[in-house]
Amino acid sequence: MTRIIESLSQIGTQYDALFCDLWGCLHNGKRPYQAAVAALQDYRRGGGRVVLMTNAPRPNQYVIAQLDRMGVPRDAWDMVISSGDAAQDAMFEGAVGRKVWHIGTEKDDGFFNDIPAEWADAPAVVRVSLEEAEGIVCTGPFDEVNEAPEDYRARLMLARQRGLKMLCANPDVVVDMGETRIYCAGALAEFYEDLGGVSFYFGKPHPPIYERARRLLSLTDSSRVLAIGDGINTDIRGAQQEGIDALFVTGGLAAAAFGDDVENPDPELLREWLAHHQQQPQYAIGRLR
Repeated sequence: MTRIIESLSQIGTQYDALFCDLWGCLHNGKRPYQAAVAALQDYRRGGGRVVLMTNAPRPNQYVIAQLDRMGVPRDAWDMVISSGDAAQDAMFEGAVGRKVWHIGTEKDDGFFNDIPAEWADAPAVVRVSLEEAEGIVCTGPFDEVNEAPEDYRARLMLARQRGLKMLCANPDVVVDMGETRIYCAGALAEFYEDLGGVSFYFGKPHPPIYERARRLLSLTDSSRVLAIGDGINTDIRGAQQEGIDALFVTGGLAAAAFGDDVENPDPELLREWLAHHQQQPQYAIGRLR
C-alpha cells in the first residue's frame, strides 16, 4: 500500500541517497519549485546525498548550466546524471553506426560536439542526411512545441525499410514546459517501434543510467536509496525494476488524475490509478517539499 506523506523529512533519514527527477519535481521547465529546493537542501544538511537524475538528452554540464540559469542553488544537489551521459557512451561505442541522422534541436548539439575524455580517441560520429545514415540518434523532435510523432511517419518508414536502428537519448514521452506539454524523444522512439523499427533507450527506466549513478556514488546497497519522480513509466517503474524505494510526486505529469488539490492527492483516486498502472511505489506526495 502506497503511503501518502506530507514532506520528505518524514522519511528522509531512512535513506543515504536520493535519485531525484527534475521536470515536474524540482522545476517546471521554467522556474524551480522553492519548496522542493528547500527539501533537498535540508536533506543534504542531514548528511544525505542528492543525485539529480534526468532523462535530458544532453551531457550533464548542459543540464547544470540550465539549472544555474533557472536559479536552482548548487547546495541542493551533489551531482547530476543525465540520459545524455549514458546515451553518449553508447553512441561513441558505435551502437547505431558512425554516420547518423540526428532528430533534435540545436540545443542538443553538445551531445555530439562535447566529447568525453574517455572517448577522445574514438572514431568520429558524423551527422548526415537520412539517406546517408547508418543509424538514427534522437534527442527530441526538430520542433518540440509544434510537432508530434505522426509528423515523422514517412521519414521513419523509410528508416525502417533501410533497417536503421534508433538511439533514444531521452526515454520521456512528454514533459510539461510551464503550462505547455511537449513531446520528447521517447515518443518518437516508441512510434518508430510501432512502425516496426528498433530503438535503444539509455535513461530511466532502463538500467544504464542507474548503473552510472551507483558507480559514481560507489553505492553497493540500493535499499538505502530513494527515487523521487512524477513519471510512472520512467521514474517509478525504473526504481521498482532496480529494487529502489520510490516516492511518487502526484502533482506532476498526472496531477489531473488525483483531484482538484495538487498538493493533496485523493487517496482513493491514487489507489485506483496506481492499480491501473500496475505500480506500487512505497510513498506518494503532492509536491516535493
